[in-house]
Amino acid sequence: MSGKPLKMKDLIDVKFHLINPNDKDAKKSIISREERYKCAVTHDVLNNSTPVAVLKPTGDVVTVECIEKIIKKDMVHPLTGQTLKESDFIYFHRGGTGYAAANDQLEGKKYRPALFCA
Repeated sequence: MSGKPLKMKDLIDVKFHLINPNDKDAKKSIISREERYKCAVTHDVLNNSTPVAVLKPTGDVVTVECIEKIIKKDMVHPLTGQTLKESDFIYFHRGGTGYAAANDQLEGKKYRPALFCA
């Protein structure tokens, strides 16, 4: 997004924590389950509408609510005890689906016909 080239040292391993499957989902593959991942700290279920962020030092995925209510009070990583800064939170943004309904704020600036018939 910044337009600058990526460097290997800037990349972070992101760790999504799997939900322990209960008996009814034990036979389903991870892809077909409704609930797959949980917050690393609160164990809340993550889904498409849950705002999440990554803790940069460890790569753990947590809910934004967890950051606001738990982590920002002491600015300490709850799992490792590391001191955190505001720049250690990488917030995920929800992407579109590729359908027009998800991108209703887009507007064309030019009109060009797709086919030319002579």
